[in-house]
Amino acid sequence: MGGTFNPIHYGHLVTAEEARIQFNLDRVIFIPAGDPYYKKGQKIVTAQQRYLMTIMATGSNPYFYVSRIEIDRHKPTYTIDTLIELNKIYKDSQFFFITGADAVLDILTWKNPDDILNLCTFIAATRPGYDMSKIDEIKKKLKDEREITNINTKIHIIRIPALAISSTDIRNRVKEGKPIRYLLPEGVVNHIYKMGFYKE
Repeated sequence: MGGTFNPIHYGHLVTAEEARIQFNLDRVIFIPAGDPYYKKGQKIVTAQQRYLMTIMATGSNPYFYVSRIEIDRHKPTYTIDTLIELNKIYKDSQFFFITGADAVLDILTWKNPDDILNLCTFIAATRPGYDMSKIDEIKKKLKDEREITNINTKIHIIRIPALAISSTDIRNRVKEGKPIRYLLPEGVVNHIYKMGFYKE
């Protein structure tokens, strides 16, 4: 499960657990983005702090693991590089990439999208009521333009009610002095307040 995790919240955790159960995954590896090129110009908490908050949030689940693979790369983060590295570490493993449905819609703009689809299967998480025609459009494009015939086996959709929670909303609530408790794990809430994150 890749993401900025700025901050990690219950939407991420519920999605990871649901994907683990539905797809019978051995473990879910959370991979905080190190230097996310798609967030250039935005204020983000440091990679180390986002890693720490992800550790705090996932520590109680024995099937969750947090990787520093992108944080330690010290250069712009690309999904293809991470997947190649993971395939070297976990030989003979089948990989599923858990992400938001909106991120999957951008897959054609990612670096080496064909190679990405060869190395993993996407689990695209969305909230109930999401317009699925957008996903159908991207599947058709991948089939027509990239000649990926097995696209329906490469992108799966799971609907997660808790995805109404978003990191953007949490950051805005902190900035506006609104409560964030019960939107993310207590340890992460306390760390955000203690460090003064997201106030500016």
